[in-house]
Amino acid sequence: MQLATTQLISLAVDSVHLEGMLELPVNARGIVLFAHGSGSSRHSPRNNFVARVFHEKGMGTLLLDLLTLAENLDYQTRFDIPLLTHRLLVATRWIKQHTPTQSISIGYFGASTGAAAALQAAAALREDIMAVVCRGGRPDLAGQHDLTKVTAPTLLLVGGRDEEVIDLNQRAYTLLPCTKEMMIVPGATHLFEEPGALQEVARQAANWFSQYLTS
Repeated sequence: MQLATTQLISLAVDSVHLEGMLELPVNARGIVLFAHGSGSSRHSPRNNFVARVFHEKGMGTLLLDLLTLAENLDYQTRFDIPLLTHRLLVATRWIKQHTPTQSISIGYFGASTGAAAALQAAAALREDIMAVVCRGGRPDLAGQHDLTKVTAPTLLLVGGRDEEVIDLNQRAYTLLPCTKEMMIVPGATHLFEEPGALQEVARQAANWFSQYLTS
């Protein structure tokens, strides 16, 4: 898939600047904003691999650092879900105002703590967000109040050997009132480092966004 736009962006928010990479295929059918997990960034090889699969399906991506390098070193800040959600909402507003992306559908791909931020933002924006996918996420951290307000079709992807996170996802899953599915990738651990595991994540996520984001 040929990329029509590859743009390094800088968003001013909370007296800091957050950097991200915006990539759009020709005639993009939608755009997925990545909410990275704790300790991760837009340079994450895993998320960049998934983004390339989305590009092949005709979807754009925004890989954005929701925290600065200094903030990412602070354990408490990395788990500050309201802060991550606020910044994801700022990025979403930017996407809705940016001329090349203002008229296309928006979805969220959240990993680890970023999954909670994605779900809180989806609860706040409701019909403005068309689909959500969480990879090895902590959707439970979004809280019951927000989980019960999510309307976007939501897919939870969890590694089969990530037993504690499976339990946390199951609890969150029961609270979601939207179209939803929970898929367990057999043999995979939290980071999906096993052969073929990340490819399966990317395939399932791309199919979900193809069904709900670009319909």
